[in-house]
Amino acid sequence: MPTVKEIAREADEVVTAEPGETAREIAETMEETNVGSVVVVEGGEPVGIVTDRDITVRGVAQGRDLEAVTASDIMTDDLVTVNAHDEIGELIDTLDAAGVRRMPVVDDGEIAGIVTLDDIAVLLAVELGGISDEMESLSNVIRSGSPPY
Repeated sequence: MPTVKEIAREADEVVTAEPGETAREIAETMEETNVGSVVVVEGGEPVGIVTDRDITVRGVAQGRDLEAVTASDIMTDDLVTVNAHDEIGELIDTLDAAGVRRMPVVDDGEIAGIVTLDDIAVLLAVELGGISDEMESLSNVIRSGSPPY
Protein backbone atom coordinates (compact mmCIF):
# COMPACT_ATOMS: atom_id res chain seq x y z
CA MET A 1 0.00 0.00 0.00
CA PRO A 2 1.47 3.39 -0.96
CA THR A 3 2.08 6.22 1.47
CA VAL A 4 0.15 9.49 1.56
CA LYS A 5 3.09 11.28 -0.07
CA GLU A 6 2.80 9.04 -3.12
CA ILE A 7 -0.79 10.04 -3.91
CA ALA A 8 -1.00 13.58 -2.53
CA ARG A 9 -0.66 16.70 -4.60
CA GLU A 10 2.71 18.22 -3.81
CA ALA A 11 3.30 21.37 -1.75
CA ASP A 12 3.72 23.59 -4.81
CA GLU A 13 0.25 22.51 -5.97
CA VAL A 14 -1.44 23.46 -2.68
CA VAL A 15 -3.33 26.74 -2.92
CA THR A 16 -2.70 28.75 0.23
CA ALA A 17 -3.77 32.00 1.85
CA GLU A 18 -2.68 34.11 4.79
CA PRO A 19 -5.08 34.50 7.76
CA GLY A 20 -5.74 38.16 6.91
CA GLU A 21 -6.85 37.60 3.31
CA THR A 22 -10.49 38.46 2.71
CA ALA A 23 -13.16 35.95 1.82
CA ARG A 24 -13.57 37.67 -1.53
CA GLU A 25 -9.83 37.33 -2.28
CA ILE A 26 -9.97 33.67 -1.33
CA ALA A 27 -13.04 33.07 -3.50
CA GLU A 28 -11.29 34.75 -6.44
CA THR A 29 -8.22 32.57 -5.87
CA MET A 30 -10.43 29.47 -5.83
CA GLU A 31 -12.02 30.53 -9.11
CA GLU A 32 -8.66 31.28 -10.76
CA THR A 33 -7.08 28.02 -9.65
CA ASN A 34 -10.21 25.86 -9.95
CA VAL A 35 -10.04 24.47 -6.40
CA GLY A 36 -12.62 24.06 -3.67
CA SER A 37 -10.35 24.79 -0.72
CA VAL A 38 -7.46 26.95 0.34
CA VAL A 39 -5.08 26.01 3.15
CA VAL A 40 -4.43 28.91 5.51
CA VAL A 41 -0.76 29.07 6.47
CA GLU A 42 1.40 31.07 8.86
CA GLY A 43 5.14 30.70 8.57
CA GLY A 44 4.81 27.68 6.29
CA GLU A 45 2.64 25.80 8.78
CA PRO A 46 -1.02 25.05 8.07
CA VAL A 47 -3.30 26.68 10.65
CA GLY A 48 -6.68 26.28 8.98
CA ILE A 49 -8.59 25.56 5.83
CA VAL A 50 -11.24 27.56 3.98
CA THR A 51 -13.56 25.66 1.68
CA ASP A 52 -16.04 27.01 -0.83
CA ARG A 53 -18.70 25.80 1.60
CA ASP A 54 -17.15 27.89 4.43
CA ILE A 55 -17.42 31.01 2.28
CA THR A 56 -21.03 30.19 1.46
CA VAL A 57 -22.18 29.16 4.95
CA ARG A 58 -20.02 31.34 7.21
CA GLY A 59 -19.97 34.33 4.88
CA VAL A 60 -22.69 34.69 2.27
CA ALA A 61 -25.52 32.91 4.15
CA GLN A 62 -24.87 35.04 7.23
CA GLY A 63 -24.95 38.24 5.19
CA ARG A 64 -21.35 39.10 6.03
CA ASP A 65 -19.30 41.55 3.98
CA LEU A 66 -16.89 39.37 2.00
CA GLU A 67 -14.55 42.35 1.69
CA ALA A 68 -14.25 42.54 5.49
CA VAL A 69 -14.42 38.88 6.54
CA THR A 70 -10.98 37.28 6.66
CA ALA A 71 -9.72 33.74 6.34
CA SER A 72 -9.23 33.58 10.10
CA ASP A 73 -12.90 34.55 10.57
CA ILE A 74 -14.33 31.73 8.44
CA MET A 75 -11.67 29.03 8.36
CA THR A 76 -11.90 25.71 10.08
CA ASP A 77 -9.16 26.19 12.63
CA ASP A 78 -9.26 22.82 14.36
CA LEU A 79 -7.33 21.58 11.37
CA VAL A 80 -6.72 17.87 11.02
CA THR A 81 -3.62 16.96 9.04
CA VAL A 82 -1.99 13.75 7.94
CA ASN A 83 1.70 12.90 7.90
CA ALA A 84 3.28 12.45 4.48
CA HIS A 85 4.71 9.09 5.53
CA ASP A 86 1.45 7.59 6.83
CA GLU A 87 -0.07 4.69 4.95
CA ILE A 88 -3.30 5.13 2.99
CA GLY A 89 -5.27 3.10 5.53
CA GLU A 90 -4.24 5.54 8.28
CA LEU A 91 -5.26 8.45 6.06
CA ILE A 92 -8.70 6.97 5.43
CA ASP A 93 -9.19 6.31 9.14
CA THR A 94 -8.24 9.92 9.90
CA LEU A 95 -10.60 11.29 7.22
CA ASP A 96 -13.39 9.08 8.55
CA ALA A 97 -12.83 10.10 12.19
CA ALA A 98 -12.65 13.81 11.30
CA GLY A 99 -15.53 13.68 8.79
CA VAL A 100 -13.61 15.70 6.19
CA ARG A 101 -13.03 15.25 2.45
CA ARG A 102 -9.67 16.95 2.04
CA MET A 103 -6.69 17.08 4.27
CA PRO A 104 -3.39 18.96 4.27
CA VAL A 105 -0.33 16.73 4.29
CA VAL A 106 2.51 17.73 6.59
CA ASP A 107 6.12 16.73 6.92
CA ASP A 108 7.94 17.99 10.01
CA GLY A 109 5.04 20.38 10.68
CA GLU A 110 5.26 22.14 7.33
CA ILE A 111 2.82 21.84 4.44
CA ALA A 112 3.94 19.05 2.12
CA GLY A 113 0.82 18.66 0.01
CA ILE A 114 -2.90 18.02 0.10
CA VAL A 115 -4.93 14.88 -0.42
CA THR A 116 -8.61 14.59 -1.24
CA LEU A 117 -11.24 11.92 -1.30
CA ASP A 118 -10.97 11.95 -5.09
CA ASP A 119 -7.26 11.08 -4.89
CA ILE A 120 -8.00 8.09 -2.70
CA ALA A 121 -10.97 6.94 -4.79
CA VAL A 122 -8.83 6.94 -7.92
CA LEU A 123 -6.09 4.97 -6.17
CA LEU A 124 -8.46 2.37 -4.76
CA ALA A 125 -10.69 2.00 -7.79
CA VAL A 126 -8.10 2.12 -10.55
CA GLU A 127 -4.88 0.81 -9.07
CA LEU A 128 -6.18 -1.71 -6.58
CA GLY A 129 -9.41 -2.67 -8.33
CA GLY A 130 -12.40 -4.18 -6.62
CA ILE A 131 -13.87 -3.59 -3.18
CA SER A 132 -11.51 -3.57 -0.25
CA ASP A 133 -11.71 -2.65 3.44
CA GLU A 134 -10.22 0.72 2.50
CA MET A 135 -12.88 1.30 -0.16
CA GLU A 136 -15.63 0.49 2.35
CA SER A 137 -14.13 2.96 4.87
CA LEU A 138 -13.85 5.53 2.10
CA SER A 139 -17.52 5.11 1.25
CA ASN A 140 -18.31 5.78 4.94
CA VAL A 141 -16.43 9.08 4.71
CA ILE A 142 -18.38 10.05 1.61
CA ARG A 143 -21.70 9.10 3.21
CA SER A 144 -20.97 11.06 6.40
CA GLY A 145 -20.39 14.25 4.40
CA SER A 146 -23.36 13.82 2.10
CA PRO A 147 -26.87 15.10 2.70
CA PRO A 148 -29.42 12.52 3.88
CA TYR A 149 -31.39 10.69 1.20
